[in-house]
Amino acid sequence: MPRHTFFASESVSKGHPDKVCDHISDAILDAMLTQDPQSRVACETMVSTGLCVIAGEITSKANIDFQTVVRNTIRDIGYTDAAMGFDFKTCAVMVALDRQSPDIAMGVKQTLSEDQGAGDQGMMFGYAVNETPELMPLPIHLAHRLIAALTEAREKQLIKYLRPDAKSQVVVEYDGKKPVRVHTVLLSAQHNPDVTHDQIQADLVELAMKTIPAELLTKDTIYHVNPTGRFVVGGPQGDCGLTGRKIIVDTYGGRGRHGGGAFSGKDPSKVDRSAAYAARWVAKNVVAAGLADECEVQVSYAIGVAKPLSVTVDTFGTSKIDEEKIAQLIDRHFDLRPAHILRDLDLLKPRYLPTAALGHFGRTGANFTWEQTDRAEILRKDAGL
Repeated sequence: MPRHTFFASESVSKGHPDKVCDHISDAILDAMLTQDPQSRVACETMVSTGLCVIAGEITSKANIDFQTVVRNTIRDIGYTDAAMGFDFKTCAVMVALDRQSPDIAMGVKQTLSEDQGAGDQGMMFGYAVNETPELMPLPIHLAHRLIAALTEAREKQLIKYLRPDAKSQVVVEYDGKKPVRVHTVLLSAQHNPDVTHDQIQADLVELAMKTIPAELLTKDTIYHVNPTGRFVVGGPQGDCGLTGRKIIVDTYGGRGRHGGGAFSGKDPSKVDRSAAYAARWVAKNVVAAGLADECEVQVSYAIGVAKPLSVTVDTFGTSKIDEEKIAQLIDRHFDLRPAHILRDLDLLKPRYLPTAALGHFGRTGANFTWEQTDRAEILRKDAGL
């Protein structure tokens, strides 16, 4: 008999302090790639009350005004008023960037394109499941949709008292592997001091009910809005923020496994980023091809070595053909050497700032090349389905 279980995932807005840092790091990366597509970038950001620090290693021919990039990014996020404890005009910006280690550069240097080595060792995971049209787990999909709706309400002044920092969390009830309803919705939204909690509760519950499909909501669905009763102090004033500290929000909301590497601020020679994108591309095509209802792909690398050390597939008992055959199909139709990932997914272009909020996966648009299902048909035919 199927058993009823619950799974929760969260999302955070672009004004969350860690996401502020992801935005700044990716804005710098995009600025570098705009001028020099071969830029090597590992940019970390820290924000706190009235302060932004950027540090890391960059080797590039690009000439960037870092102060302007940082301040414009903070402005675009919505921190435009000193009353929030952090704003683009008055915050201090410290720049502590160095050049990439020559020991790393030696392993990544290209002679023949296919010989480009991985920028680091490690293992990366990609995941897909047929719970949503985007082939994403339903809890993280809904959590992102809530944050997107909150952000739109703030930016379009549909809810005038909202400030940039916000978090969501959605608990989904499953009957076996099938999601059947939303059990709990949690929304925490930073706000101006002159609004009542009752008003925020009413507005945000209404927003949630408009955002989540009606068939997933029941009379028993639980709503929590700003559970402490007040969320005026937020963003970098409320918490110190760091790049790469929301890796589960960035990926699958806790479904599937994670290799531990963050994405933002890293150019695509870093397999932490590019191979995680490629693994998602592979897993999504496997599910889109109908080879499995759920698929996780692990790929591992050694620094300076082009060919992956291993590629492993897990379909959690949902495969329509033997998993070993799926692995053979992946090997036949996907080249997971770093240079080929860069080529096939067109990763040397400045496309990374849009990934810094609402997750890197399950997205639409030309920037998200790893979301294409361009290999699904050939996988299906080669599998004999």
